[in-house]
Amino acid sequence: MDYTERLRSLAVNNAHFVDQVDGTDTEQSGLDPKSLALVRLAGLVAIGGAVPSYGELSDAAVSAGASTNEIVDVLVGLIPIVGLPCVVAAAPKIALALGYDVEEEELLQQGSG
Repeated sequence: MDYTERLRSLAVNNAHFVDQVDGTDTEQSGLDPKSLALVRLAGLVAIGGAVPSYGELSDAAVSAGASTNEIVDVLVGLIPIVGLPCVVAAAPKIALALGYDVEEEELLQQGSG
């Protein structure tokens, strides 16, 4: 199915198409697994997803070959689209998902200063 057919199916809310594309099958996406994982992570940031979802999608991105730098680059790239407050809210959640506790680091820096 070419892009025009897919766009039309989405635009008219074609139930048959939507049933076929459940979002979990990366084979149906034209994106490589790493790009798809980063796009999904960006979408999660845009909607202000739950903490466990950040862990799941960050793990998926890393497993698909994304570096932690690329994940942070996605956050930075989202600032003009979703706004700084949205990205600031997501940053500690993604940091935790990547094994970095921003709040703990802040406390350590305050204690040494």
